[in-house]
Amino acid sequence: MDLNIADTSPEALAQGLVDLLEIEEVDTDLYVGKRQPGGVGRVFGGQVIAQALQAAQRSTEGPKAAHSLHAYFMRPGNEDYPIVFRVVRDFEGRSFATRRVIAMQKGQPILNMAASFQMPEEGLHHQHAMPDVPAPETLRSDRDLRLETIDGIPEKFRAHMLRWRPIEVRPVNPRSWIDPAPQEPHYANWFRLVAPIGDDPAMHRAILAYASDMALLGTALLPHGKNWITPGLQTASLDHSLWLHEDFRADDWLLYACDSPWSGHARGFNRGKIFARDGRLVASVAQEGLIRMRQ
Repeated sequence: MDLNIADTSPEALAQGLVDLLEIEEVDTDLYVGKRQPGGVGRVFGGQVIAQALQAAQRSTEGPKAAHSLHAYFMRPGNEDYPIVFRVVRDFEGRSFATRRVIAMQKGQPILNMAASFQMPEEGLHHQHAMPDVPAPETLRSDRDLRLETIDGIPEKFRAHMLRWRPIEVRPVNPRSWIDPAPQEPHYANWFRLVAPIGDDPAMHRAILAYASDMALLGTALLPHGKNWITPGLQTASLDHSLWLHEDFRADDWLLYACDSPWSGHARGFNRGKIFARDGRLVASVAQEGLIRMRQ
């Protein structure tokens, strides 16, 4: 499914992402994900995670809902080929269930993921407070900010940076794309699906999984004055963990507060907290990424 389509209305973009994540069941516990050609070669890691989560969710019956996933990226996905998802039902208990998903492309695994599901249950509660940040209505979109500096961006990156996307992002502390200065490894943005969708909680969880891979790895680049268009820089997600704490809607504003406690040995570690607008901590994220400067 190509989201870079002629119809860039919010409704078409949102439906395009929903269609992309509607994987096709071809056999018992075997699914095929739709493609999203974009001219960049590699498949966006968030797409593979979201489709793998959908495969796990499709294999889980009843009221059990996904509350965590842990994924390892092994090979880059190729946007020109479909991805096949094999689900293994490792455990089915009264309160919890565990699924393992292997994402395959051209006969080779590109991602392994484990996901856990839980029956609804009450318990002790506490959470970190949401950061005090400006409301999303007072901030400019990431795309508008890129437009301001597009003349200084190398030609080969411009089309990709200006594509209309199904997830709208409004940075709280915008990053500089041209000659970025070193800064503390903290970053936050508001994000949401660009148009309302239905009420299926599984789809909203899949969309959040997709969006959780956006902007997180770049947090580890901030202290070094680098970004993903820096010449000679190679970056890629190595693993990705997501914990889903509370119900939410992906088409309502969500705050993504990220930090990076450490980087070294060509790797960077990043964490994220995702808050609903009412202050509830709805998800937490952790990711280690490859950060390599080519000579």
